[in-house]
Amino acid sequence: MIRKSMSAAALSAVLLLAACGNDAAPVEVPQQSAPRVETLTAELTNVPNAVELTGRARAYAEAEIRPQVTGIIKERLFKEGDLVARGQALYQIDAAEYAADVRSAEAALTRAEATANVAKETAKRFANLAKINAVSQQEYDQAAASAQEAEADIALQKAALDRARIDLARTKISSPIAGRIGRSTVTQGALVTENQTDELARVLQIDPVYVDLTVSSNRVLAMRQEMASGRIASKELGTVPVNIILSDGTTYPLQGQLEFSEINVDESAGTVAVRALVPNPDGIILPGMFVRANFVAGMYENVITLPQSVVSRTPTGDASVMVLKDDNTVEQRAIKVEQHDGSSWIVLDGLNEGDEIVVSNLQTVRTGMTVDPVSRAGTISASRARSSDLN
Repeated sequence: MIRKSMSAAALSAVLLLAACGNDAAPVEVPQQSAPRVETLTAELTNVPNAVELTGRARAYAEAEIRPQVTGIIKERLFKEGDLVARGQALYQIDAAEYAADVRSAEAALTRAEATANVAKETAKRFANLAKINAVSQQEYDQAAASAQEAEADIALQKAALDRARIDLARTKISSPIAGRIGRSTVTQGALVTENQTDELARVLQIDPVYVDLTVSSNRVLAMRQEMASGRIASKELGTVPVNIILSDGTTYPLQGQLEFSEINVDESAGTVAVRALVPNPDGIILPGMFVRANFVAGMYENVITLPQSVVSRTPTGDASVMVLKDDNTVEQRAIKVEQHDGSSWIVLDGLNEGDEIVVSNLQTVRTGMTVDPVSRAGTISASRARSSDLN
């Protein structure tokens, strides 16, 4: 009897619910709304090919001061660290011995000239006597030969005198270039020898100064390929201005010029040397100083710049962006980029002029997703896609 009463109650409840359901409104399940994103329009433009390299300063000219004659240093004629002029005397070697050699050579030349005068007069007399057969032809030939030997001896003694005078002049050691001289390695009374390996001092010309920069060979190859393809409009090397950034981060006030690029690659480092010539009237840049240099090596034509936050990377390192299609769906598109500055990329391939680039909600949107686009004021400069390069 209890089971029958429970069954009847359950049946009554079911019927009641069914009757109430006929009068109730249907329940609607809410649909998820499309995410709102901001977009920017891509357009063509030209961008400077800015390059920043590191390197070290080098002296424009360098002279190692060494003696060319042997002797005792009698006097040092400069102050260490001073600016010296070209031809300025730096050291004086004791010249007494070399002055004596000059006097000896002068005397030998005088004697040779006197002997030659006698030989020439003798040869002249023998020539007249030979005409009347007063002397034999052999005697005349010997007199003529003696005159020629005397002339040759004069030339020999003149050369000896010139050499003695050169050695005497070399006792005063002069600077072959203008520049700043360093410390002296010898003092008064030191013995120096001809063409010794140890330098007495060093003179550096640092106005202007060279800045030797290094760039990877891969980057040089890529730049040359871009120039060959016409993407980069190149400039003459000697007309490229260079800005120097010192080791403390300050910018050097004077601009330099690129001089040349090395034609071979350093095998150990895989780099190519690039040299800049920089004016240095105040001597701020010193040889050996570490600096950075930036310059514009031509122009990228018909390319874009994108903020780094817009570009994503695949696990293999390839760059891509989210592009809005005409039906408000999003697609992920691979692009080719080149670093422009610290916060943006140059896009070389992968975008068309007028493409809408998604710049917000990038963590939410996925390929194929429908979005609610809101155009942001402004444009992004873009290049035309080159499908062949992407392949």
